[in-house]
Amino acid sequence: MALFQLRIKCLLASLALAIAVPLAAHAGQSCEQAIPEATAVQAQLEMAVRTVERLNDSGADVVIIGRVGQDLSKYKQRYSHLAFAYREGQQWVVVHKLNECGTAVSNLYEQGLGQFFMDSPFLLEAYVAVPQPEVQQRLRAILTRPQVTRLHEAQYNMLAYPWATRYQQSNQWVNETLAMALEPQITTREQAQAWLKFKGYVPDTLNLGPMTRLGGRMFKANIAFDDHPNALRFSDRIETTTADSLLAFLQKAGLEARHFVIQ
Repeated sequence: MALFQLRIKCLLASLALAIAVPLAAHAGQSCEQAIPEATAVQAQLEMAVRTVERLNDSGADVVIIGRVGQDLSKYKQRYSHLAFAYREGQQWVVVHKLNECGTAVSNLYEQGLGQFFMDSPFLLEAYVAVPQPEVQQRLRAILTRPQVTRLHEAQYNMLAYPWATRYQQSNQWVNETLAMALEPQITTREQAQAWLKFKGYVPDTLNLGPMTRLGGRMFKANIAFDDHPNALRFSDRIETTTADSLLAFLQKAGLEARHFVIQ
């Protein structure tokens, strides 16, 4: 699967692209397309500038960054979408999985931070997890090579079950790619999931009633529940890889050196 080259070399280029070409790939926010207001674009670019400055000052080479693409407070979640970002000179390259709007298909993208924050976020806030130095080295070795696509599954499901391989959502790809980076013998998603389970990763459980599930399945191409065990699905418990659960795992497993929030 090809890694889409959308690397933006400066924030001005990000602005021009965002205005000229409406984005058709989303994760962690709504799929509605609209011409952005100038004030919103300015705020998003300023957020990107603040983030680049903080990342440059952090001394990190690779980070995991989260954004608030949607308001998930009713599910007791803060961040909706995670991505890797690695330093390239004074610029940062974001690598993440995005859903093609209105479909059940996803692709991997490289973007600049300007475009990362121009994806109609609910709130301009970023959580930056700085991995331990050895973890950063292993991640960079994956992110800058073709094997970054190895565990990518194009069939997208926003609520994919963490311990199945029929579908994959954005945070799940980050989690499984992290596992592959830390355990070189991992070559399949099944192996990555087994490693995560062994290391103590615990997905979050969302309480979704039958009408919510039915509405999502009927009207959203990127939502499915047929990969979830019946015992969980029919008791209104939907386990999935949330950004918050992955960030908690980084701390619990000792993979994170530190973290900070940018607003």
